[in-house]
Amino acid sequence: MTFVYSLDDKHDLPPDELVALIGGKAANLNLMASGLDLPVPPGFAITTEACRVYLAAGWPSGLDGELAAAMRRLEASAGRRFGDPHNPLLVSVRSGAPVSMPGMMDTILNVGLSGATTRGLAAVSGDAAFAADCRRRLEEMFTKTVGAAAVPDDPRQQLREAIEAVFASWNSDRARAYRNHEGIADDLGTAVTVQAMVFGNWGADSATGVLFTRNPATGEPALYGDVLFASQGEDVVAGTHRTQPLGVLDERLPAAGRELRRHAHTLERHFVDLCDVEFTIEQGKLWLLQVRVGKRSAQAALRIAVDMAEDVDFPLTRAEAVKRVGSFLAHPPMISTGHTREVAPLAVGLPASPGVATGEIATSPSEAVIAAEAGHPVILVRAETSPDDIQGMAKAVGVLTSRGGLASHAAVVARGWGMATS
Repeated sequence: MTFVYSLDDKHDLPPDELVALIGGKAANLNLMASGLDLPVPPGFAITTEACRVYLAAGWPSGLDGELAAAMRRLEASAGRRFGDPHNPLLVSVRSGAPVSMPGMMDTILNVGLSGATTRGLAAVSGDAAFAADCRRRLEEMFTKTVGAAAVPDDPRQQLREAIEAVFASWNSDRARAYRNHEGIADDLGTAVTVQAMVFGNWGADSATGVLFTRNPATGEPALYGDVLFASQGEDVVAGTHRTQPLGVLDERLPAAGRELRRHAHTLERHFVDLCDVEFTIEQGKLWLLQVRVGKRSAQAALRIAVDMAEDVDFPLTRAEAVKRVGSFLAHPPMISTGHTREVAPLAVGLPASPGVATGEIATSPSEAVIAAEAGHPVILVRAETSPDDIQGMAKAVGVLTSRGGLASHAAVVARGWGMATS
């Protein structure tokens, strides 16, 4: 049994079987890297079967050898060595279930930074502050995710514990709550994607962001998303930072912006649907880190289906478009809104997921659960949302935050659930 596959491997499996084997994230990275020739950092995927074995009986026999061989191939592709104190290779360790579960499982970035490799990264980059920032991020993510008091100094021990933490996150409370709400089976397990790090925090000409090929809230046929300069990907999707609109790229990094638009066009036509794309720009060079079919509001679903079907150059037929939105046509939204001059709004926010909601305020997920189970409609109010809020979101009729971007994981989940969010 094989547990590890390179992201550029050629597969003869049907798409659904490949997704079941290496997860949706890795399957789509494989498509972009080997099928569409798009810029994807080199890496490999550890299968969902490895996760199932781990959860049932511990670390799979034979995985160590496959992992060592995969890391050697990755080192050769990246031109750097894992644990090398002079020119270190760092990796990201991410979850990737067969069914999209945005933000519900764990990610650890900058794996491989020890005291020696942090000094090496500072020397090879010429930027000690950048290296220190990467180390700080590793310490924060590793200790929180793994539950360790400190990060091991051995990069290979870091990698092993990061993989184990991602496997274990399949059974986290937030992942279980999301699967219960979505009706996803508990026995699928998650794959783990390991890739060479690319750095959106390496100076002013580096950035990270999320792009939707159309507006997932309204369906407007224009690129939509968030970007942060001198940051790493979790800063955008976690909803903890104030992001900038995607159009800022055209001003600050126009070449990368143009390339991103071309790739977005390619991906939307390949998937024949709205796409959700995560990307990083490292010192002006664009890298694609993920693509999936994007979640959208009911309003957006209807407009996107119509626009795509009526575009003679787009590969979606009218019959396919009607089938795609059949549930909305059978059970259309029944709430309309209007404005009155008699009541002044208390505040105005970004429509992360348009809709109408009324209820009592809950300021924590546990309060939202208690109120909802007592029969009271509740609006979850938070400074910012995180995947750990998912149990409260599942019980709320709306979400209100003071921070976070339109492309955060919480906003993506809310749109998918048709929940009013601002």
